[in-house]
Amino acid sequence: MKTKLLFLMLPITFLCCTRGVKNVSVRKPVDTIGFATKQYQIDSVMSRIMSLQGEMLAKSPTVNGCRLAVCPHDDYTYVGWLYPATLRNISAKTIILFGVAHKARKFNLEDALVFDSFTHWHGAYGNIPVSELREHIIKEMPGDMAIRYDSMHIVEHSVESMLPFLQYSKRDIEIVPILVPSMSFDRMKEVATALATALQKVFQKYDLNWGSDVALVVTTDAVHYGDEEWGGRNYAPFGTDSAGYRKAVDLELEIINTTLKGTLNDVKIRNFFGYTVDAENYREYKWTWCGRYSIPFALLTAIKLNQLMKGSDLIGLPVGYATSIDHQPLPVADLGMGQTAPANIRHWVGYAAVVYP
Repeated sequence: MKTKLLFLMLPITFLCCTRGVKNVSVRKPVDTIGFATKQYQIDSVMSRIMSLQGEMLAKSPTVNGCRLAVCPHDDYTYVGWLYPATLRNISAKTIILFGVAHKARKFNLEDALVFDSFTHWHGAYGNIPVSELREHIIKEMPGDMAIRYDSMHIVEHSVESMLPFLQYSKRDIEIVPILVPSMSFDRMKEVATALATALQKVFQKYDLNWGSDVALVVTTDAVHYGDEEWGGRNYAPFGTDSAGYRKAVDLELEIINTTLKGTLNDVKIRNFFGYTVDAENYREYKWTWCGRYSIPFALLTAIKLNQLMKGSDLIGLPVGYATSIDHQPLPVADLGMGQTAPANIRHWVGYAAVVYP
């Protein structure tokens, strides 16, 4: 299947100086309310997480040389401890970030990975360089499977959510942002195979180790549930009382435990796609995870890359699961931050976090 994109929009950038380098293009933050964009904000958020949610953080697993991680991307006040609990396991300097393409339909984008052309992304501790690996990866990919489209990256918030926490742990990170729009499962396997092949070639050429030098991180929020303030849609198949909430969370845990936990394989990935994507129309939800494309795509890429590199099995270790209403929100109002959506029994979001050492 060919991408529906018929043209590439020219990059929308601005020029500035960063770290002594002139004439660089910096991707500015989209969400300055839900996410930290300044050093004092992320420093304070981390201090409050450790003080108020430290017990949950302490109970979450830690691993060395994590190759792949699944991380939420909702407001810091709601997700809280799950951010550092997940991302502290990433020790690599270079991070390939798979984001959700929430507004891909607006740009008529599907069936191809969406790269950017920025030289840097805004970071709370200083602008974050985009790795030179991006150019090598794109060069290795078939032309109908990888495009540049800055206008999509400019309006997408999912990738930027993780940057302050990654930079908090390692100041000198560099990134390769990739957005994953809608694809059928068969198309997804084709593109994932091409990307994995490109990554293997680049890793081999530059003598890079998967885990210590380069890691993959994919972002998703889990279920978007409720019957209020979802743009007129009803996302509450079990109802919006406490019994409906419990049924929804039970299904969430079933998805995590049967498709993301344990030894990763193609069957589990296809089953995840089956849980979240409408069987009759892959462009529609079945169960409302916004990462219904980013998650299976990243997992398929990881499995193929692992085969090519003859690595040990990828085994998913759940870091934790939470919802926007199962714990007290982290206080952030005094930091100039807040909430971008309500959190109540009629409008809530789930958060799943998993690491693959």
